[in-house]
Amino acid sequence: MAIASSIPLVFSVQRCKPELLAPTKPTPHEHKLLSDIDDQAALRFQVPFIQFYKYDPSMQGKDPAEGVMFIKVDADVTLEQFGNALHPPFSCFDELLYDVPGSEGMLNCPLLLIQITRLKCGGFIFAVRFNHIICDGIGLKQFMSTISEMARGATACSISPIWERHLLDAGDPPRVTFHHHEYDEVEPPPPLGHWITCLLPLHLCHCTTKFELLTACLWCCRTIALNLNPNEKVRMLCVGNLRSKFNPSLPLGYYGNAIVFPAVITTVRNLLHNPLGYTLELLKQAKASMTKEYAKSVAALMVLRAKQLNFTVVVGSFVAVFAGAAKAVGVISFFVSTKSKKGEVGTSVPICLPAPAMDRFEKELDNMLKGHPIQVFSIIFKITIMIESPM
Repeated sequence: MAIASSIPLVFSVQRCKPELLAPTKPTPHEHKLLSDIDDQAALRFQVPFIQFYKYDPSMQGKDPAEGVMFIKVDADVTLEQFGNALHPPFSCFDELLYDVPGSEGMLNCPLLLIQITRLKCGGFIFAVRFNHIICDGIGLKQFMSTISEMARGATACSISPIWERHLLDAGDPPRVTFHHHEYDEVEPPPPLGHWITCLLPLHLCHCTTKFELLTACLWCCRTIALNLNPNEKVRMLCVGNLRSKFNPSLPLGYYGNAIVFPAVITTVRNLLHNPLGYTLELLKQAKASMTKEYAKSVAALMVLRAKQLNFTVVVGSFVAVFAGAAKAVGVISFFVSTKSKKGEVGTSVPICLPAPAMDRFEKELDNMLKGHPIQVFSIIFKITIMIESPM
């Protein structure tokens, strides 16, 4: 079901002055060139990530932030006050990850911002914001695992970080070998057709993933909510990890952006007047196109367009009860696994929409699900959509 944001949780915090901590030892002064995938304009933004930890008596006296640069905060709130099931968006997120003035830029700004918020129940919240041009989600996980090892006393990381960004550079000369609709220049949708839902066709029932199913439903509902012209072209971008697509694979410690986001394109009329299977087939085509050759074509396109810019996780011995993206970033949504206190497992998808479209989106999604449980792999997926503040 679709759930609008609840009344914000109000609490007070005591925040220490943010500090920019320098390395304990001198580091090399050298130019590190990003790959042609890294330095595309589409990745020039900051991504917030958040983890919640409940009180663990066995960890009494141990500091979850030892050895990590952070903003230290004490909050007059308990973990239980955040609700039965932890999912984005989170109340008073600005208090959980303070936006240090002047830190949000791409150049001459810290690459990483970390805040530790201690809760009055003994638990804590670990929030981080990272610069996407430096790493992707897999790279962030590698970094967080290294922090965890160091917090437990390790003197060296188990997986050494690998730069080698040239592996995802364009060829010489750069050759664009695919149509990249994800980089088309399109007019933004207006500030702000009915689609009849149906069950999946038999040939898709056993080969459709949870990601494909949720994405197809949300794409249709979002398009209806925006009330676009039937002849308007719409597109969906799906992010894919390329690490296993190379032969040999990228080095184990490679933490740069090894992702592409191919687009599928159709018209509003085709999207909303065709059965759900049509949308699913489009998404499968996008996923199938995520290859090494596609990545090289993207890199070539970035070079030819001159878009250059050179320049469940454990913390220590604490295990997170929630770890994932903190919110949607503009039009980008993330699929976040959630679990209620009763052990019910689901998926939350934070979505940003213009205010006039929010009610329409919620109505269409509820209509789609009402009386039509969609079964894949003999499992009924429970969909929870968190509608965030207007764009």
